[in-house]
Amino acid sequence: MSVEKNLRKFILTNVCAMVGLSCYILADTFFISIAEGTKGITTLNLTMPIYNLMFAIGSMIGIGSATGYAFQKAKKSREADFYFFNSIFFTLVISVVFIILGILCPEKVLGLMGADSEIAVLGKGYLRIAMVFAPCFMLNYTFTAFVRNDFAPALAMTATFVSSFTNIVLDYLFMFPLKLGMRGAALATGMSPVISIAICSTHFLSKKNTIRFHWHRPSIISIVKSCELGIVAFVGEISTGITTTVFNFITLGLAGNVGVAAYGVITNIALVSTYIFNGVSQGLQPLASEAHGKNNKEDKKRIFRESLMIGVVLAMIIILLVEIFAEQCVCIFNSEHSEELAAYAVTGLKLYIIGFLFAAINIISAGFLSATDCAKSSSLIAIMRGLVAITGFAFLLSGFFGMRGVWLTFPVTEVFTLAITWFVLRRKKQK
Repeated sequence: MSVEKNLRKFILTNVCAMVGLSCYILADTFFISIAEGTKGITTLNLTMPIYNLMFAIGSMIGIGSATGYAFQKAKKSREADFYFFNSIFFTLVISVVFIILGILCPEKVLGLMGADSEIAVLGKGYLRIAMVFAPCFMLNYTFTAFVRNDFAPALAMTATFVSSFTNIVLDYLFMFPLKLGMRGAALATGMSPVISIAICSTHFLSKKNTIRFHWHRPSIISIVKSCELGIVAFVGEISTGITTTVFNFITLGLAGNVGVAAYGVITNIALVSTYIFNGVSQGLQPLASEAHGKNNKEDKKRIFRESLMIGVVLAMIIILLVEIFAEQCVCIFNSEHSEELAAYAVTGLKLYIIGFLFAAINIISAGFLSATDCAKSSSLIAIMRGLVAITGFAFLLSGFFGMRGVWLTFPVTEVFTLAITWFVLRRKKQK
């Protein structure tokens, strides 16, 4: 099979898996909007940064360790056998912090996120359950990433699809027939990675499996190196949490809880697009890492070009569809038929979505650089687009243009970051 055909197979399976993952998040939002209305969406949006932090740490350790595993495996090094255990050990250790905070003080965590007393009461049960499931959310990245890097992307996709579908079914069952409300939504979401991990674990029984679970002394040096390789995945996830927190505080000041709910609708719809491009980035990773391990420069060029082309085409399709159907997309999550929410969200979505034409190039470029052991360059792109630039532009543009400035922050940030991406890639080419 040619490099391009193999790449399309990996990208397709990963994009499908990411779409499946985003669907269960959308399902959460949809069911919560029906059960709790605008307050429920506000609560969900205020808890999202906690999810993002769990996902960010899990993805940094899991995807970074799997990338290191791929490098060593391509070199036929015995060191490859140590990455899986190391990833599991450190993920479990860090997840204990989330469990303790979730059990002891979920309402204080919500308060830090900007929740008022009413929202804190509504959300503390939801957040407590979600944080208790932290080990599962975080370990899921390790299992799916290692299975994908062991050239079983279809199984990783199946695991994500089945777990996402199960989450949607359990969402409805727990929230409505069993009347558990938002606690039911959290319980359904927590069960999803458990199912995904169980399905991925079947790979270890396969004759094609090369992943080894070797008990050994945990290596801090090894996990630090893995985290360097996974920094793009980390920033990709944590940036959503940080920007959501910043935007929540800004929109609370400009438009109150309705503004936060509108932003919650936009971010949930935009999340599908983000996950699609993360799917392209993660899909190219095993092949790019293998080509880098073998020092095959021609294959690396072909992988990068093909991935960029796929990303840009997908971005143009997404932008066109959202611009046409923005009102219908917002209406799905506006169960109370709030005209104020609809006015904010429709305008915001049409402006916000334009940024994905540039985000596609930035996300894929950062992912490729990370997969080919250019951690510093990939980190620069990821940190600028996910943390530094978007936070600065959020305060600057909202100060001048109000809510319209909030919506324009994402596209302006991505254009700014694209200039940095071009500069980084040009320097790499010259070297």
